[in-house]
Amino acid sequence: MMKHYSVLLQESIEGLNIKPNGIYVDGTLGRGGHSSEILKHINEGHLYAFDRDISAIEESTSRLQQVSNNFTCIHNSFSHLKKELNARKITEIDGMVLDLGVSSPQFDEANRGFSYRFDSPLDMRMDQSQTLSAYDVVNTWTYQELVKIFFTYGEEKFAKQIARKIEQVRIEKPIETTFELVNIIKSALPAKILNKKGHPAKKVFQAIRIAVNDELKELEDVLRDGLDMLSIGGRICVISFQSLEDRIVKETFVKVSKPKQYDKRIPMLPSEIEDAPYKIINKKPIIANQQELEENNRSHSAKLRIIERVR
Repeated sequence: MMKHYSVLLQESIEGLNIKPNGIYVDGTLGRGGHSSEILKHINEGHLYAFDRDISAIEESTSRLQQVSNNFTCIHNSFSHLKKELNARKITEIDGMVLDLGVSSPQFDEANRGFSYRFDSPLDMRMDQSQTLSAYDVVNTWTYQELVKIFFTYGEEKFAKQIARKIEQVRIEKPIETTFELVNIIKSALPAKILNKKGHPAKKVFQAIRIAVNDELKELEDVLRDGLDMLSIGGRICVISFQSLEDRIVKETFVKVSKPKQYDKRIPMLPSEIEDAPYKIINKKPIIANQQELEENNRSHSAKLRIIERVR
């Protein structure tokens, strides 16, 4: 079993500015790295930890219990934050951490179909109880739908060529495994791309994973609800690993931290001008230090953004 490494752990815990009696949310429990660290700081508070992956909850619970019992694990996507917390009579939170993307153990479990490094059935479902899987996307979505997700979610320049190749192959027989898909992607790409550094299937795999798990819509929902539920002085820390997610986080934070616009022709006293309800804590995203970069390859693309509610 691979050691699970929580990216930007200390930076995000410091960023939360934890109060010992606060209510905190870990929207992405994973293997409990951030959650167990939060628990050490809240002797009178409570932590609500979300994960769509039941195996993550099963594996993390005993790890968290070794720290304290001030936590509740919720088997649901973080986009159901408000509904799940309201059902537990919680209407306000003091902070939330989101560590986006697929957790390392999901990549390292060959049978989950997230990785192009192992041959396994096309799956990629973070929540094993949902019906839509990577198999369905690859075998039933139209050429236009595939082009759209490869281009939008994968930023893949050869989206059309790859989608066309998939379409040709699946007429003969369904595409069932990750390696079958990798070979199809390779056959659609020009030699100069195949000779480049990095895996040729990376962008398409990312695109399919985002589509299967509706990741960008989920992120927009949790940011909206999290900001809404945040108490004054409360903070949200978000760690993203790719540009699409980071853009959503950045744009959302910028939007809510802008002061209200007034007609400049109307004379107003300074006391009448409303400040923005939120402030961005770090204008530039926090990235991993040299030691972490050497210890953990995944941290190379990680960016941490922090926002605080001020009124």
